[in-house]
Parts: sequence; C-alpha cells; structure tokens
Amino acid sequence: MPDYYPVALDLGGRRCLVVGGGPVAARKAEGLLRAGAAVTVIAPDVVPALAARPGLTVERRPYRRGDVAGFRLVITATGRPEVDAAVFADGEAAGIWVNSADDRDHCSFILPSVHRDGTVTVAVSTGGVSPALASWLRRRLAAQTAGAGTLAELLGQARDRLRAEGRSTEDTDWAALLDGPLPGLVRAGDLDGAWALLQQAVGP
Repeated sequence: MPDYYPVALDLGGRRCLVVGGGPVAARKAEGLLRAGAAVTVIAPDVVPALAARPGLTVERRPYRRGDVAGFRLVITATGRPEVDAAVFADGEAAGIWVNSADDRDHCSFILPSVHRDGTVTVAVSTGGVSPALASWLRRRLAAQTAGAGTLAELLGQARDRLRAEGRSTEDTDWAALLDGPLPGLVRAGDLDGAWALLQQAVGP
C-alpha cells in the first residue's frame, strides 16, 4: 500500500467534475461546492438533491471518454466499475487527479473522513482500508475538540496582535496555554475569561 501524502487543497473557483448522479455522487458534489469549487456533474439521471442544488452544472448524459479534460479534480461514483475505471484511465492519461468512490484501485487520491469547526479541520484516513473506522475516529475526535474553531479564532487574534506590535509569536508558550485552562474556558463559553488569559500570556 502507498504511504499517502496528506494535503489541503484550495479549490476556490477551480473546475471539478463528479461523474454519477446517485446519493454518493451528491455527497461528493456537496463537499466540493462547500470548498468553493465550480462543479459539473455528468450522469444520465440525477437524484433530486443534485437536480435542485444551485450553483451546480448538471449534464444529463452518459460519461464520454475524454470528459475529464479541462478539470482540475475528478470524482467518479457511478456504481458501475467499467465506467469508473474508464474515468480513472482518462484522468491518468491527462494528468488529472481522480477519486473512484469505494474503489481504491482506481484512485490517484483518497478522501479522508472530515470534521470542520470554523477554520479547524480534522481529517482522518485509514488509507482506504476501513472507511468505517475513519468515521468512528472522526466522530470521537469531534467530540473531544468541541469549540476548536472558536479557540483557533482567539489564538489567531492574539498572534495578529503580536505581529502588529512587531513582536515575535515564538516568544509565547502556546503549548502551555493549550495544555492549561484555555480550552476549557472556551468550551464553557467563557470567552471573556479566555481572552483575558491570552492577554496575560502575550503580555502588554
């Protein structure tokens, strides 16, 4: 098995293709749209979630060889191995990244199980071996990191303040803050107390 290289892609405004019109394809298209991608779906028939989704280009027809051209990223979820294999082969020939849902052999990238809280993203992957385990781990990490988005925002404000004052962000013991009462204050909703603690840590 390959040792996958984890990345976070900026898909804002970039053209992405989803091949397939069922529930799995709908979930994949929704994830791409949330990332700001310009998404096209190719499928003879599509579920209502795709048909009614604004901001989505839907071409109601079968996939044709070479349709991947011009796209930055492709996800295929047709449930038909021969079609998914053809999409993958076209992507490989064109140098385009392709994910085939539930078919690791026809993937040039795989998708982790993801939890988002504000600017914080927690992604868990088992290398495609067990998506169920990845989802299980993601749910537990989400429960243990409640409020992480707000915490990140406060820490970012503190760092911005240091930079604006021409001070180094390396002089603050961020690890000690995170191992101390700061996360608990955020989880409890005491943002004033959390900010006061940050102000004390970064100094006047």
